[in-house]
Amino acid sequence: MRIMLVTDQYPPMVGGVPTVVHGLAVDFANRGHQVWVVAPSSGARDVRRIEQKVRVYRFASFDWPTYEGLRIPFLPILPVRKLLKKSDPDIIHIHSPVVMGNIAQILAGGLRKPVIATNHYLPINMSRSLSGDTLIGKHFSNISYSYLVSFCNRCEYVTAPTQTALNLLYEHGLRAPARAISNGIDLKRFTPGPADPAILQRFNLPVDQPLILHVNRLSEEKRIDVLIRAVARMQERAHVALVSTGPAEADLRALVASLNLNDRISFLGFVPDDELLTLRRTATLFTIPSEADLQSLATMEAMACGLPVVAARSYALPELVHHEENGYLFEPGNSEEMAAQMDRILRDEPLRQRMGQNSLKIIARHDRQAILEEWEHLYRRLAIEFQEAKERKQQLRVMRKYRARYASDVPLSRMRRTGDLSLERPPGNLLSWLGTEEKQQEDL
Repeated sequence: MRIMLVTDQYPPMVGGVPTVVHGLAVDFANRGHQVWVVAPSSGARDVRRIEQKVRVYRFASFDWPTYEGLRIPFLPILPVRKLLKKSDPDIIHIHSPVVMGNIAQILAGGLRKPVIATNHYLPINMSRSLSGDTLIGKHFSNISYSYLVSFCNRCEYVTAPTQTALNLLYEHGLRAPARAISNGIDLKRFTPGPADPAILQRFNLPVDQPLILHVNRLSEEKRIDVLIRAVARMQERAHVALVSTGPAEADLRALVASLNLNDRISFLGFVPDDELLTLRRTATLFTIPSEADLQSLATMEAMACGLPVVAARSYALPELVHHEENGYLFEPGNSEEMAAQMDRILRDEPLRQRMGQNSLKIIARHDRQAILEEWEHLYRRLAIEFQEAKERKQQLRVMRKYRARYASDVPLSRMRRTGDLSLERPPGNLLSWLGTEEKQQEDL
């Protein structure tokens, strides 16, 4: 198939959406499909190159003023239209309903291409200060969802990575056909493995303490401050490694210093994938206090490595973390409860083993290969249905044309002389349509 993925976030940008889109693009290309990615560039020039068998088109852009790392393209309407006509994709899959997504959706309608939209966003992802404001938070959320749902309702099909995420769209008026499709996890790559003390030395982490791992963008809505305050309340001795970077890093470092936790919490920054996999296998516990995840890839990867998880009872996290089964859920923002749960897991090795095994059972249903097959089936079905609908509409237009001509008083000989009609009567299969046009319209 010919597949076009459209996104406002793509590597080298770090985060869940760039990781998901990049993974889909590379996996589809490796499965023999022709894949195009349309995304903003990291500067003021267009960049076009083949990356891991994927044709990546990056269009000139500038920094988003309120979101570090996000880029806004300079409305490349004509170049994107030219690319669409040249590539002639069977399906257009939009992963962010901002600038590139809107351009692709508008152009797809004119070029008669089917569009799928996947929603990865919450209003809090756009602005935590507005979402959390007691006066305007609800209005901001309603406005944000009104925009998201309006965008989704103009697509042929809509997906979200979890049922929780999809239900939020339904609650705000989603009418387009839709279903939940997990982002998936490569269970051949992310597996349990032996601990490696060398990786601890590599990052100056203590080798004589359990390692608690957290992997997420360091931004306000991820509530890493809750984890830091929980460490100050813990009774068990353990070391926390915070992986990633983000706009809240300076404030989080200041909080660690103010609580005298510099010897218990390390900021590792960006960690290459291979080393991060080894860290997961060496860790004892994974934590995620986030209040803004519709599906957490980092949590899925930790579970696939056999780790128990302590997570906030927020949005879609309970779909992955089943309380007292493969970990614990705490009330969002409650660092005292989080500390008690981490202590409970750290001091009970049989409990850790049981929860780790349950993590493996739960994550098995998110196997990447099965997810890719689900996407391929959906793509093919929509492409076929879209083409069949186009053909039915064309047939109806032909029927209306014949009906209008045969209902007129203009002699057939005159119609033939003027080139209006090449046949004295339509073929039998067309005649059979003349009396059933209304039924055809109902079918559409």
